[in-house]
Amino acid sequence: MSGNESPVAAPRPTPAGAGAQLADDLTTMLAGRLPGVLGMRVLEASAEKVIGELTVSERVLAPNGYLHAATVVALADTACGIGTRLSLPEGATGFTTLEVKTNYLGTARSGVVTTTATPSHSGRRTQTWDATVHDGDGRTIALFRCTQLVLRP
Repeated sequence: MSGNESPVAAPRPTPAGAGAQLADDLTTMLAGRLPGVLGMRVLEASAEKVIGELTVSERVLAPNGYLHAATVVALADTACGIGTRLSLPEGATGFTTLEVKTNYLGTARSGVVTTTATPSHSGRRTQTWDATVHDGDGRTIALFRCTQLVLRP
């Protein structure tokens, strides 16, 4: 086995389609991987916008009782990654993350947190996505940005 092969599982294919069925299929794709373990659900998905959510529960809290920062990153990064997958240019075989940045403006201890991700740059070699994370009252708790490297054969 080479250093790039996983003994656990292969990459999952990106579901095709649109609307609620695509959102459901993407949520199913997350099952058993980190986003699914955290309980993330895809509500809406296209090459232009991805909306996802998760319910705040004991398992996603930090020891201080607040939403763990890594949970926020996982939610936002997953939404951006789904958007990247849905908008890969012709001939691309996938992507990998080059950079992530998160500004935390608040937190949550209960309820549902939601993220909306949109592309700010969709090029042949890179994509940059922005996501805003809101608590259940609609307050912004984080601003997230990632840059993805588009992979080619």
